[in-house]
Formats: sequence, structure tokens, C-alpha cells
Amino acid sequence: MDWDKLRVFHAVAEAGSFTHAGEVLNLSQSAVSRQVSSLEDSLAVKLFHRHARGLKLTEQGEDLFHTAHNVYGKLAMAEARIIDSKESPKGPLTITTTVALGSIWLTPRIKEFVSLYPDIEVSLALADTELDLSMREADAAIRLMPPTQPDLIQRHLMTMNYRVYAAPEYLKKRGQPKTSADLEDHSIIVYGEDAAPPVGNPNWLLEEGAEPDRPRQPVLRVNSIYGIYRAVQSGLGIAALPEYMSREGRNLIEILPEVRGPSLDVYFVYPEELKNAKRIVVLRDFLVRKMTGGIA
Repeated sequence: MDWDKLRVFHAVAEAGSFTHAGEVLNLSQSAVSRQVSSLEDSLAVKLFHRHARGLKLTEQGEDLFHTAHNVYGKLAMAEARIIDSKESPKGPLTITTTVALGSIWLTPRIKEFVSLYPDIEVSLALADTELDLSMREADAAIRLMPPTQPDLIQRHLMTMNYRVYAAPEYLKKRGQPKTSADLEDHSIIVYGEDAAPPVGNPNWLLEEGAEPDRPRQPVLRVNSIYGIYRAVQSGLGIAALPEYMSREGRNLIEILPEVRGPSLDVYFVYPEELKNAKRIVVLRDFLVRKMTGGIA
């Protein structure tokens, strides 16, 4: 099978059109179309259904695309290992984690990491959905739950707890609750119904100290912990937040210190193929050093 034609086919399948694939490959639309047609002729099958709204992979095209995608992922892994065979850590390193942990905790510390390892080209991919590490959508991840894929290595970094916080502005206006029952008279911010945080009962604060027949109603529902964090900072209300947010936010005050919410375990995760990569090793050691004894 011609690798050049396969590369063009893979780009078309990812882009969904000859035009967009041509832009990625720096080829004309007609050149891309010819390469795909030539590949189809050599295989004696149609790889795409062509219609007015674009391209759709045939069953045979789907099979070839998945195979090609796996091959290119393994080639990328091999390239990373070759780069890391040299003495100093260098080369591209994409780190993924959640929007909140990445924005609030990780991003301010990247300056130190880059200063220590100037030849590593760092990219942060912040997303509340998990990127596929085995397909090199990222090289390493900081996750709030252990990985389920068997080909990923995990290193437990720390355990952090949810605690109850409010902004000084809110407490000055509404007063500070002394017991969890006092939350009845306060504005509470919680997760939205479509949120899926890695804890069993994300909106436990609505039930803390509440009477069973009088469920509390929140002042606001937000589908991300970063949104909740920003709403609390603004003085809108009280919320349960991971404890690292108060250390980074500076303007959050812990209330009801005797109340403890669920815990989150933080993991450093990377593909087995990169276990000896110097970029991964120095990142792991950096994160362990920064998280020893808690996120600080």
C-alpha cells in the first residue's frame, strides 16, 4: 500500500473533506482527490461516500482509517522515543488536565518547569473530557481518577478534599454560618445537572445539615468546577471546592471547617511506551515535588 496515498486518505478522513485536507497537507483539492481515487482503485473498493454535504467513510474506509490511525499513533511514539534517546530532555510535551486544575494550579507553575528544561516544548491541553493518550492526543495527563485503559501507567500524586468556601465580600454582606444548619439562610452554588465531576455526590452541600423534608435550592447551578470557583470569588454565594483552589485564589475563606466533603485522588498518567522518555520522567519528578504533602 502506497504510504503517500495512505497519508492523504488519513488526512481526508480526519478533515471530512478534500478541501480541508488539502489545506492541512498544502495540496490542491484536485491533487488530494486524485490520490484518494488512486488508492481506491488499487484496493478495488470505495473508501468514501461522496455527497453534496461532504464525505462519509464507507465500512471499508472506516476499517482502513482506524488501522492507519493506530499506525500513525505508534509512529509518533517511536519518534518520541528517538528524540528522548539523546542526553538532555527535549522535544514536544503535551500535558492534559482539567480546565480548573490546569488554569488555577498547573499554569502558574509551568514557568519554573520551562526554566528548568528550556529544550522541552510544552503545550497544555486543558479539557474536562479525557484525551486519548495511547493515540498521542497528549503525552501525559494529570487526572482526578485512575485510568481505565490497560496500556497506561499511573502514579498517585496526592489526595485532596472538598471544603466549604465563600468570598469576604459575601460574608460581609450575609454573615458567616456557624453550623451546617445555618446554610438554610445562605446562597449555595452547586454543579449543574449535566455535570459529571469525579465524586459520588457532587451536590452534597445541599444536604449537609438540611432537614430531610426541606431540600435546599441553590442560587446557581454551573456545569464546571471552574465556573463554581469564579462564581464564589465574585461574592455570589457559598460552595464546596477542592482545597487547592483556596490556596491559589487568595480571596476565599474556609467556613464550617468541621464539615468535610468527598475526596479526590490525583494521578499522573502516561502511556507505557513513554515510560523511559526523559521528558516524562522530569515532568513526573517535578509534579511529585510540587505536590508532596498536598498541592502547594
